[in-house]
Amino acid sequence: MKPIPLLILLAALAEPFQAAHSAGIPARPEKLSFPPLKFDAPVPDQYRVTLASGPVAYLVPDRERPLVNITVYVRTGKYLEPAGKEGLAELTGWLMTHAGAGTNAAAQFEERIAFLGAQLDSAIGDTQGSVSLNLLSKDLDTGLGLLRDVLYAPRFQDDTVALRKQQTLQAMKQRNDDTSAIEDREADYLSQGETFWANRYLTSNSVESITPRDIRDFHFQWFWPSNFVIAVTGDFERNAMVSKLEKVFAGGPPLISADPLLQTGTPPPIPTNLTFAPPGVYLVHKPEVDQGRVSLLLPGIQRGNPDYYAVLIMNHILGGGGFTSHLMNRIRSDEGLAYSVYSRFQPGVYYPGTFTIGFQSKSRTVAYACAIALEETRRMSTQPVNAAELEVAQKGLIEGFPNFFNTREKIAEQFAMDEFTGRHAQDPQFWKNFRANLQAVTPQDVLRVAKKYLTSDRFVVLIVGNREDILRGDPTHPVDLKSLFGSFHEWPLRDPMTLQPLTPTN
Repeated sequence: MKPIPLLILLAALAEPFQAAHSAGIPARPEKLSFPPLKFDAPVPDQYRVTLASGPVAYLVPDRERPLVNITVYVRTGKYLEPAGKEGLAELTGWLMTHAGAGTNAAAQFEERIAFLGAQLDSAIGDTQGSVSLNLLSKDLDTGLGLLRDVLYAPRFQDDTVALRKQQTLQAMKQRNDDTSAIEDREADYLSQGETFWANRYLTSNSVESITPRDIRDFHFQWFWPSNFVIAVTGDFERNAMVSKLEKVFAGGPPLISADPLLQTGTPPPIPTNLTFAPPGVYLVHKPEVDQGRVSLLLPGIQRGNPDYYAVLIMNHILGGGGFTSHLMNRIRSDEGLAYSVYSRFQPGVYYPGTFTIGFQSKSRTVAYACAIALEETRRMSTQPVNAAELEVAQKGLIEGFPNFFNTREKIAEQFAMDEFTGRHAQDPQFWKNFRANLQAVTPQDVLRVAKKYLTSDRFVVLIVGNREDILRGDPTHPVDLKSLFGSFHEWPLRDPMTLQPLTPTN
């Protein structure tokens, strides 16, 4: 076959593009236009079922793959731990699926899960627990039996408990190895208070004091059907799944506790006694690192606050919107002081969250980057945003809205969590009205909430890094941290096993 000359071939390939251009395709990307986004949020009541034994379940069938995923959310958490038993909730959560259940010892139970090719996991965090099962739909009945054993009859085998405690103690020795772990822990102390329940971290003494009996009692107190909310997705027929769930969640844990006075049932309210630290700079000396980790902290808001939507927009413009945000443009793009910089204004569910500006910078440029962050925060609270950046923020949040529900798993999990945290009862139209509420935010609203919440004179600034280099600063941009934020504190590193403050070192 005679080869086609190259110029003729290129001309032939170009014809469709020329035709498309002549049909109206813009020459540049920014000239592209798209039809309005059309997406209706799912309606939670379409998936909601109340089981006879008490739990509410959200069932979202998905017949594309022969898999079923079940997550049971449990009203329990770290806040329920007795004093001196810190770590009990975390240990209980992990051991439920690793220390035997039902008639199966630990090794046998894990073999049964492996034979099914399933995943069965459990955990207990600050304010909730969860047990999740993922497996082939053909094995559903077997898997539900194992799930029931984990929920109602975990064995908490003594040797597995002892091994997990040793692993936990070993891991605690590394608490100060990573500056990010130090930053997270100390930011909680500063933004919530030393005595707040969430800052009662496990210690070597508390872990060593935990017995298998403590674990059994903690589980027995809270793992009851009345404390469950369930999310189910996958290959099933709705009525058949409801029937199966009724059997799984009927009854409750066997009365295995030796303490007849042990309180069971609905847990008490989550404590909300937050204490925010006085304004100023709190520097944790970590001499072996060449970058400083920085968190600028302010009191935040709680979910349900009428300012919620304006705060979302304000935060997106300030630092939550990535490369379109003020902080990213100034600190990274203009000055090259940090690879990443962000602001986060996540509302708390049970108590107010914390507003955070965060970044890492070379030790010598930490103070200068802090000065820019402070400058941008003050600008946000004194100057109205322009119409263009407001539109970018609104579009970014509104057009990303479908991502909340872009899989069947997300639909079930989102609605289950709304049920769990009370949003379904408190604001049943939240998702229906979400985009309209964002669209209604004006530049005046953004300025109003910035003035209200971005109180720059109250900043608590946590810095983890090399003290001498950070205080020496950048010779081309001299900044005094104390003058910038009002006061300066040497904030001690803590002993990794006791979390008691260590004596500052030079």
